[in-house]
Amino acid sequence: MPETKEKISIKPLADRVVAKRLEAEETVKGGIIIPDSAKKKQEMAKVIAVGPGKVTDENKTLPMPVKVGDVILMDKYAGQEITIDDEEYIIVKADDIVATVQE
Repeated sequence: MPETKEKISIKPLADRVVAKRLEAEETVKGGIIIPDSAKKKQEMAKVIAVGPGKVTDENKTLPMPVKVGDVILMDKYAGQEITIDDEEYIIVKADDIVATVQE
């Protein structure tokens, strides 16, 4: 059964993860405020829901490398962006997650 921390109406399947991108820094040195249209999308995100894991040809489920609440670093162009209840999320495969960030 997938783990879910926030109330969202989507549950990832297999080795997929639902994550929410972390907000980009809005002010640079010198106090200049960057408008939303000029911000670079962050490759860091917080895991919101985790699928049960990938099933192998031998019918074994591989454990997921992340859990709900982890902060992850993912490939720049990975995943499928979705919007639910005016909130933006991204669904990525476990293979597209390159690291977890320790706070």
